[in-house]
Amino acid sequence: MSKLIKTIFSRTTFMILAAIAEVLLLFVIFRYFSEKAGWIEGVFRFLSLIIVLAIIRNSRHLSSDLMWIILIILFPVPGSAVYLFLGANLLRSKTFKNLLVSGEACKKYYVQDGEVIDELNQKYPETKGSFHYLTKQSGFAFYRNTGFDYYSLGDTGYPVMLEELKKAEKFIFIEYFIIEEGVMWNGILEILEQKVKEGLDVRVLYDDLGSFNTLSLNYAQTLEEKGIKCVPFNRINPILGSIMSHRDHRKIMGIDGKTAFSGGVNLADEYINAIVKHGKWKDNIIRIKGDAVWSYTVMFLSTWNALCETDKDYTVFKAEHVEGEYDGYIAPYGETPLDSELTAQSVYMNILNQANDYCYIMTPYLIIDTELMNALILAKHRGVDVRLLTPGIPDKKMVYDITKSYYENLIRGGVRIFEYKPGFVHSKVFVSDDDKAVVGTINLDYRSLYLHFENGTYIQGCSKIQDIKQDFLNACAEGKEVIQREEFSQGMIKRFYTSVLRIFAGLM
Repeated sequence: MSKLIKTIFSRTTFMILAAIAEVLLLFVIFRYFSEKAGWIEGVFRFLSLIIVLAIIRNSRHLSSDLMWIILIILFPVPGSAVYLFLGANLLRSKTFKNLLVSGEACKKYYVQDGEVIDELNQKYPETKGSFHYLTKQSGFAFYRNTGFDYYSLGDTGYPVMLEELKKAEKFIFIEYFIIEEGVMWNGILEILEQKVKEGLDVRVLYDDLGSFNTLSLNYAQTLEEKGIKCVPFNRINPILGSIMSHRDHRKIMGIDGKTAFSGGVNLADEYINAIVKHGKWKDNIIRIKGDAVWSYTVMFLSTWNALCETDKDYTVFKAEHVEGEYDGYIAPYGETPLDSELTAQSVYMNILNQANDYCYIMTPYLIIDTELMNALILAKHRGVDVRLLTPGIPDKKMVYDITKSYYENLIRGGVRIFEYKPGFVHSKVFVSDDDKAVVGTINLDYRSLYLHFENGTYIQGCSKIQDIKQDFLNACAEGKEVIQREEFSQGMIKRFYTSVLRIFAGLM
């Protein structure tokens, strides 16, 4: 009974009821005006046609906009009203405006060393276009790699995180989608509390929706009372708006400007297999040392200062350059839904289109548009060994059903698909031709590619790319290749079901 009462009066229940009430209110308002003034419905029907044509004309990812097109065509008046309401809400959002301003202001800190880019172009002329795209078009920088390590499980990377945190002398910046109290977070928090006592600048930024069910409403205040500066990203508002869809899905831990961690792992126990929810959790952590850490620091500060203006000059957090032997090149980069550049998708597409021998991909979710699906198949038709690794045990049944709905076309096109039978794959990895890889937070789904704030690390020419490749092959060996028709073919009812789900994939 106490559990039922707690659920009824929970934050989740309140948000759901508020959203339903808002939709009903909109419906009643437009129904009332339509009955009182019939011309309003005529105006909206005409407007719905204009809106649909505008979406088709301006969309850069039509598959994800399909939901709006169908909604407006089927329900011209309420569909157009909801579309316009959400768009107007987005433009009014203070968070939206601050993120735009902060993102633009931070571009001056990504300064590309001309000598580094010249080296890259000379060593890898066939990949010159990718370097140009990241540096010139997207505005990020390549650095010589002076310290990159790849940990194929959160279990093995977590102890390294703790070791590096204990060494911190100046500041610790943490930005994660999910934080949950438990073995993993409590181990980190204990160190953060100690570092605050030592006088370090410790900041924590977590996504309010990502941590909706894992942290209390006032958890930021709890950390503030411990001396840890804390800001929840994009506080959930019961008033519906498209800004609520733009979540901070990044994973960044920066220490003294000298060490950074990223990858797929959130700060919760299932990510290090301290608890088991969906079988063995297959994820990764990367550690970066050296000049490339600066880009992670800037990404964090850009988001932090959009939500809580604190710093006028980011360079005070930049560590001194340290000379030493280097092994390849690294370019940390970010994805934002607030500009017209599809950085995350474009980086993936460039790797696929430039692959000659192989391209191996790990992703927990597979919800892609026709452009990306055709690129995967085309790469195979060029003679590239294209393989995908997806979960064997899902964390979200509907999303898993959509993922499997893509299997048939991909397998018929020659793409090999493996399912990780021990459990759930949460790694987001591209590795190709033994000389390039991306490790980050970016899933192959609409939310990561178009709606979320994300980050990735482009790696070129590093010897430890072999570790990433071997991790993929080891995971495939633990899994099973999907080859039989009955494993991917869907009946008429299931096809209809997944087709409908695909329309709303942008919400999942």
